[in-house]
Parts: sequence; structure tokens; C-alpha cells
Amino acid sequence: MLEPIKVSLESLNLITLAPMLLAIAGGLVILILDLVNDKLHKSLYVMLTILILIVDFGATVGLNVNERGFFDVMLIDGISIISQLLIIVASILFTPLALTSKRFHEYSYPEFFALFLFMVAGFQFMVASDNLILIFVGLETASLSLYTLIALHNRSNSYEAAVKYFTMGALAAGFFAMGSAVVYALTGSIELYQVAQILSTRLHETGIMMAVFGSSVLLMVAMAFKLSLFPFHTWAPDVYEGASAPLAGYMAIVPKIAALVVSVRIFGMYIDLGVEWVRVMILVLAVVTMTLANLMALVQEDVKRMLAYSSISHAGFIMAALALDTTEGTTSIFLYYALFMFTNLGAFTMLWISRHKVRRFNARYDHPYEKFAGLIHIMPIGAVIMALFMLSLAGVPPFSVFWGKIYVMQAAVNAGFVWLAIVMGLNSAISAYYYLKLIVYMFLKEPVKDTDTVYYNLSRPLMAVIGFATVATITAIFYVQPLVSYLYYMISASGY
Repeated sequence: MLEPIKVSLESLNLITLAPMLLAIAGGLVILILDLVNDKLHKSLYVMLTILILIVDFGATVGLNVNERGFFDVMLIDGISIISQLLIIVASILFTPLALTSKRFHEYSYPEFFALFLFMVAGFQFMVASDNLILIFVGLETASLSLYTLIALHNRSNSYEAAVKYFTMGALAAGFFAMGSAVVYALTGSIELYQVAQILSTRLHETGIMMAVFGSSVLLMVAMAFKLSLFPFHTWAPDVYEGASAPLAGYMAIVPKIAALVVSVRIFGMYIDLGVEWVRVMILVLAVVTMTLANLMALVQEDVKRMLAYSSISHAGFIMAALALDTTEGTTSIFLYYALFMFTNLGAFTMLWISRHKVRRFNARYDHPYEKFAGLIHIMPIGAVIMALFMLSLAGVPPFSVFWGKIYVMQAAVNAGFVWLAIVMGLNSAISAYYYLKLIVYMFLKEPVKDTDTVYYNLSRPLMAVIGFATVATITAIFYVQPLVSYLYYMISASGY
């Protein structure tokens, strides 16, 4: 007779699950509150969501580095903690925007906030595990919630965006499942640390390299969809255009942080094993993505689509750091997104300042360049803030994203990839053109005269979020070195 397996609560180390469980419990509480009383004002849900995220942040900060929990599927290392903190901070910054205006009805639904918290929990599961099944579950939990959040914007192009994102996401999920299945067939394990140990002893076997190549390509395609790398990027501009402006800014940051962490774990393992073609594949994708996205951004007529292609270019830029497979390279990924997060969300949120009942300037787009013509005369502070965000995204010194770019290039040079640093520099120079184009429109062109009603969204929550993003973009200049030191310490302590 088989002995029953005894599992102690101590061995489960359930504290590693605390941040995700808090977010899930918060979403369920919001749904229950709505069932009890469906007349509650949305401000209650906003405050409750922010409170839950702050508690979630505290629970994440309190985690110990290099611990495993819940049958060893949870992995709390430096990368896990840093990425969870970035995800939660971006979510806290995004949430108050729900108070900005009555015109955006999706924020009046309690389901919006519940889905948002479920999405955050899904992303946290993705980054806090090296178990391929749990990563897949986190990926799908977050993605399904995000599809619905986009569709809640309730416009024809929002439905189109949600369907496109769902279709591409389903395809990516299929590739990820197939890649994971090949890994399991090769090694009999789905825990990446065990997979690495088994593959290290089997790479010399006949035919094994072809199977490893197949698994790496399948998993790379899945991550390329999520990171919007060429040629799997075509959905991104349409989806960003269909989503509300701040949600588009959020999508350009948080899902990519989660996908990058998964990529660091998976492809870092392949590169460490000496599978050099994985590095080559990542470098080719990164260079082609950043270059083509920049060229596409040059010809865009809509500022939101320009920012969408800009985000694709930034994803390619940072993907190159992953191929370096050094502690400095991995540190540069998180430094870049820590600085990029405030600037990019602030830039997308600025699109929300001016709203029109009809498309005044262009029959096709909501945010054409003409809309921002002469903004310095209409809203001087708004024009200066938007210019600040554009200069930062362009990597103009000394603004925040410049330090992220320079650190990535430094990591490339130190790893012996001087040509890569030169390509990055050239791409930064190309990107300066389309960022400066918006500044030219705002400062050097006359406002477009039109009698149609212009709605300026100057609510306090919106001003507070933009103000916070502005202050963070400026003050980050003075705190880059302490941030680099903290990130380097956390990542090197985890063995990356």
C-alpha cells in the first residue's frame, strides 16, 4: 500500500504566492461589491484598486530573494521582484486615469477594475516562475483580461483591435504550447532549471540539436508576437490605435516587461548552454525590428500610431540587450523599462488632453499631427510637457531614456558587440526625426482654425498622472546611478 504524501505548509512557502493572491482577491471583492450594490460610484472602485495595488507592492517588497514556493513552481529571484515592482508601479500610475472623465464609459464598469487586477496577477505569475505551464497560465490569464479591457472602449475600431489582439494572442499561445511540448519531450521536465541540467548532458547526442533548434524557434515566435518583434509586429499599431490612449501606453510597457522576463529565462538558458544560433536569431530580430519600426514611424500621419511604432522600435532595442547574456545586459533591460515606463505612459496620456466629438482634422485618425499644431499658443504647459516626453523618448541627453539607451550600448560594447552599439546609435538618430516632427508642429506651426467644439480634458486625476510622469522623467536624471546599483545587485544575486 502506498504511503500518503505529506505536505507541510512550511514547505509550500505560500508567502511567495501572496502578491498574486492579493490581486486576485481584490478583483473578486470588487465583483462581490457590485453584486451587493450596483449603484456604487466608480471612484470607490478606483480607490479600492489603488489600495490593493499598494498592498501588493508592499507584499512584493517583503519577499526574500532566491526562494522557491508552492511545489517549487514559484521562483522569487531578483528579476522576479524587480519586474513585479515595475508592473505594479505602472498599474498604480494608470488606475487614477479612470477618474478623468465621464466620456469614457468603460471606467464606470466594476468589471473593468476586476479584469485589470486579474490581468496584473497574470503578469505577476508570468515573471515569478520558471515553470512553463505556470508561465502559460499567467500569459493567458493576463491576455484574456486585456482583450476584454480593449473591447470595453466600445468603439468600432476597439472591437477590431480586440479581435486582432485575440487572434494574434491565440496564435502566440499555440506556438508557446508547442515549444513547451518539444522541451518536455526532450527532457521530461517543464522546470527550466531542470531542463538546463538535462540538456547540458544531452547536447552531444545525434539529432538532439535539431529538436533544440525547433523548440527555440517555436518559443521565439511566441515571444516575438508578445513583444511585437518583426515580422510579428503588424497587429500592434492597429491595436494601440483602437485602445484608449492611456491603455495603449500601458500595453506598450507592462506586457512587454512580462514577456521580456520570460525571454530572459528561456533564451538565456539556451545561450548559457552554448546554443549560439539563439543569440544570432535574437540579434537579427532585434536589429531588423528597431530599424524597420523606425522607418515606419517616419511616415505615420497619426501621433498615436507613431508612438506605437516607436514602442516596437524600443522593444527591438531592448531585445538586443537580451542577446548579450551578461549581468550588465540584463540590468540594462530593467533600467531601460524603469525609465521608459513613466515617459511613455505620460506621452500616451497627453493624447487624451484634447478630445473632439468628431474627427476634426482627419477622417481616418483621432490624433493627427495637425491636432497638435500651435499647441504652445493654446496650452503652453501641455506643449512643454509633451516636448519633454518626446525628447526623452528620442534619447536626447540628459533626459531619462537617454541613460537607459547609453547603458544598453555600454553593455553591448563591453560584451564585444561594438557593431550593435553603432546600429543602436544610428537608430536613435533616425527616431529623433519623428519625435522632433511633433515638437515642430507644437511650437512652430499655427493652430488649425476650426469652429467645431474642442473638449479639453483637464481633470485633476489626469493632471496628477501627467505631472507625476513629468517629475519622474526629470528627477530620474539624478537617480540613475543608485537605480543601476540596486538593479545590478538584485540581478547578480540571482545568478544572471
